[in-house]
Amino acid sequence: MTTGAVNPAHYASQLETKVTRLQQLLAPYTAASPTVFASPASHYRMRAEFRVWHDGDDLFYIMFDAETRAKIRTDQFPVGSELINHLMPAIIDYVKYQPVLRNKLFQVEFLTTTTDQALISLIYHRQLDEEWQLFAQQLKQHLSQYGEIHIIGRAKKQKICLEQDWVTETLTIAGRDYSFQQVENSFTQPNAAVNKHMIEWALAATQDRPGDLLELYCGNGNFSLPLAQNFDRVLATEISKTSVASAIYNCELNKIKNVTLVRMSAEDFSAVLAGSKQSRRATEADVLSFNCQTVLVDPPRAGLDMDTIELVRQYEMIVYISCNPETLAENIGQLANTHEVTQTALFDQFPYTHHMEAGVILTRKVQ
Repeated sequence: MTTGAVNPAHYASQLETKVTRLQQLLAPYTAASPTVFASPASHYRMRAEFRVWHDGDDLFYIMFDAETRAKIRTDQFPVGSELINHLMPAIIDYVKYQPVLRNKLFQVEFLTTTTDQALISLIYHRQLDEEWQLFAQQLKQHLSQYGEIHIIGRAKKQKICLEQDWVTETLTIAGRDYSFQQVENSFTQPNAAVNKHMIEWALAATQDRPGDLLELYCGNGNFSLPLAQNFDRVLATEISKTSVASAIYNCELNKIKNVTLVRMSAEDFSAVLAGSKQSRRATEADVLSFNCQTVLVDPPRAGLDMDTIELVRQYEMIVYISCNPETLAENIGQLANTHEVTQTALFDQFPYTHHMEAGVILTRKVQ
């Protein structure tokens, strides 16, 4: 999204359009209006990336128009966190006069937290050496006036970390602080304020639920850790090796001991529970010992495949977080003979775009 699309004066009407669209998609399954969680109108996005344009002695960030692919100079990014907006000019002003850092710098990526930590990835079209590391350390020191800064240098088949490739986000969820390791290039929720709303909504919806929780697509434990207080145990699955390592780290960081992580895809896990596939990881986790009566899914835009639909159908309550309301509606239709929609929510993760995040609670119909 380019800065030209951002106009806070239009935010309320754009959000209302999304609400109407979600209601239309879910109309076959519920007449209830969704609970709406708005985003801050600016400085809500915790990560961003920009191409770096070299124009003679000048150096600046650009983005591309989604339709025309025209270059748009981007000196500030109002949807980005305040820390991103502090760091953007500070990096350009420093790198512009340091040939070692400037030479063939192609892109800059930012991952920031609400607690003023930042991971900055400098991506080059050349190999990096010890001289680059020396100057990058000096840049890191210069930027430390803005917060806790970490820098990574990347080039083809090369990655140089100055100390670490992650930051720690701390979110206050229903009065309790949770810390989450967020690793470069692994999935994290982009809008911290709306992410808090999503977690608190799921936390309230599952309060007093019996038994254990099954979570598919658990990522770094974004939902697993806060929701663990509502259940005896949590069985969480995730395919990404990096995310599973972060989720385990985050459990230790937050002293949460009733979460079991299994590195498996949702499709493979469904096959294991259906008895059509063997898995050493599932056996080691003793997955059959869990008494899961609730399942939480947060799938990619493609939604749930049919095997996973049949898996989640077995549970009394389904908490479905979706980044694609079209596939959400399709999946609800596939579950409609056994489950009914009892709650809906719209989480505006992506203001000034047509994208939206939705939440739905489905409960098993009384036979």
